[in-house]
Amino acid sequence: MPGVLLGDVFPNFEAETTIGRIKFHDFLGDSWGILFSHPRDFTPVCTTELACAAGITGEFKKRGVKMIALSIDSVEDHTNWSKDVMAFNGETGTPLPFPIIADDKRSLSVQLGMLDPDEIDKDGMPLTARCVFVIGPDKKLKLSILYPATTGRNFDELLRVIDSLQLTAQKKVATPVNWKPGDKVMVIPSLSEAEATALFPNGVTCKELPSGKKYMRFTQP
Repeated sequence: MPGVLLGDVFPNFEAETTIGRIKFHDFLGDSWGILFSHPRDFTPVCTTELACAAGITGEFKKRGVKMIALSIDSVEDHTNWSKDVMAFNGETGTPLPFPIIADDKRSLSVQLGMLDPDEIDKDGMPLTARCVFVIGPDKKLKLSILYPATTGRNFDELLRVIDSLQLTAQKKVATPVNWKPGDKVMVIPSLSEAEATALFPNGVTCKELPSGKKYMRFTQP
């Protein structure tokens, strides 16, 4: 069962990381945050993911999102692995631009519901799955995605959903299938026609459907 549900205040855990001991809410400050877990250091899929994340750190920073990773090895292992990650990116000698949490006792992985029972290490212990948590400035969980250890994540999709989360937190809209920034959005059903007209000066268009119900309303945010 998941340890944290959408809308829950994310645990204000303390942990050792590659930048020292942190208290999670203090680390986030007033920012959005993304926490992504990894099954193990010095593993191939995890290395490609961390390398990708490091390469697009500027995209997360532009959106006001603080990044932090987690793996079940020690700070020393994380530090050494980070060198491999950056070398894989062609940036040997450059430090990893975000911290990694050391969860070598798996206590945080258990608390947050991250363990993958189908992926076992050499000692017979379950590895962490590839979890993604997006936390809002109010410290509440806005998004969680759980991938098995054998499937790498799509970081372009993570940026897209963050764009959607930040937009819909500010405006009374929802983003349709395959939405990208700049595309039209949908007016939420709870808004009356008069309210929608007042809120969206760019205009609202409604797709006519056989039911006659006017619920497919689009606007430009």
